[in-house]
Amino acid sequence: MKIVVIDDESTARSLLKNILYRIDKSAFEIFEAGNLKDGVDVIKREKPKLVFLDIEMPNEQGIEIFKYFQKDEITFELVFSTAYSEYALTAFEMNAIDYILKPIRPKRVLEVVEKVQNAFNAKDIQTRLFELKQSLTTQSFQKIGVPVYDGIIFLLLDDIIHLEADGMYTNIFMKDGESLMVSKPLKFFDRLVQSGKPFYRPHRSHIFNIQFLKQYVKRDGGYILLDNDHILPLSKDRKDEFVQLISDL
Repeated sequence: MKIVVIDDESTARSLLKNILYRIDKSAFEIFEAGNLKDGVDVIKREKPKLVFLDIEMPNEQGIEIFKYFQKDEITFELVFSTAYSEYALTAFEMNAIDYILKPIRPKRVLEVVEKVQNAFNAKDIQTRLFELKQSLTTQSFQKIGVPVYDGIIFLLLDDIIHLEADGMYTNIFMKDGESLMVSKPLKFFDRLVQSGKPFYRPHRSHIFNIQFLKQYVKRDGGYILLDNDHILPLSKDRKDEFVQLISDL
């Protein structure tokens, strides 16, 4: 498998290259670049299956790679590496894009490589990266990518009414009455609450979109009624916070 590593720090490139070779030296053909422009040239020449790209580089940041490729030219899985950038990390998570945090851990690199080897889908990659580009360009998250049995499906956040934990799965209820089960625990969706969108977690098993709040009922300890008539419990330790939240609406 051809892999391109783009990072302005030679030590970071060497570290990642050594980790990959320790996994299986005979399985990988690795190319390096110290800046984005050179990296783009290597990608176009070698046509890799996987690209590790540092976000923070002088002159051009890694996320600027989108200006060098049309959507249908992205035939490689793209994994960003970074030591920080909270906003970018949120963007990656919302759009189901892989990233690795510095300092780089061998176990995380192995997870990424195995994922690419087992579930490579160019069209799926193009869709995810297009959504990421939109998020980073507008600095606004409109959709979230969630895994389904045959790929990634993107859901408009404004169409999501409610998410409910179901063991290691999550049920997502949409405003059109449809629902789907995804193979991620509810904790995976905690970022919705931090995204700046109107999502709130009233109970450890539920997250809901405040736009679909129909009624707060005080009796029986207090509970929440949604527009789709689903009833959500309200944890005692969240009650004061929630009452203050809806008072400010």
